[in-house]
Amino acid sequence: MSRQEITPDLLMQAYAMGVFPMSEHKDDPEIFWVDPKQRGILPLDRFHISRSLSKALRRGDYEVTLNRDFEGVLDACADRSNTWINDRIRSLYIGLHQKSQAHSLEVWREGSLIGGVYGVALGAAFFGESMFSRATNGSKIALAYLTTHLRNCGYTLFDTQFITDHLASLGAEEIPRADYQFLLKDAIHRRADITGAQLPDVSSVLASATAASA
Repeated sequence: MSRQEITPDLLMQAYAMGVFPMSEHKDDPEIFWVDPKQRGILPLDRFHISRSLSKALRRGDYEVTLNRDFEGVLDACADRSNTWINDRIRSLYIGLHQKSQAHSLEVWREGSLIGGVYGVALGAAFFGESMFSRATNGSKIALAYLTTHLRNCGYTLFDTQFITDHLASLGAEEIPRADYQFLLKDAIHRRADITGAQLPDVSSVLASATAASA
């Protein structure tokens, strides 16, 4: 597929069908579509908070924001030796953010970004694209807040695309493509608004995880 054919609108159509774009590496101008046989999801009612993460959350030496620095989160996610975020993909997601279809959640400490996650919203589905951490538990704090926030805003599906040990430790799981498609079709026909509620406070995040594990 040529670069000129991919637009933010086409990208949203792809998400609605269950596929997402990647590049081989940062300097490769080509983009290809991915539709995994086994799909990673993070059940919104089963987020796991470990003892160490609970301590980090309670410490409170951080600030969490929504959509304050989308490009900062995007660039931090791409700032690694092996990344699939090339210049074209970066431009596409900035375009989606400008259309309020892509969002970021940031974690700050003393004015500096220490963690964050960004993704795409469609109906009641949120497609997590990438996350980063510049301090211990930075990305885990971001995911803890985002998971609670998505629940509060009416989302029913948190797509992580793939499973990593990091995500599995937080409660993520793999499901077959057919099961994912069933969840996706239901979610995209529901209404949710990621800006429809204030970000949760730490007590709500901890209570949500406690309730999920009960």
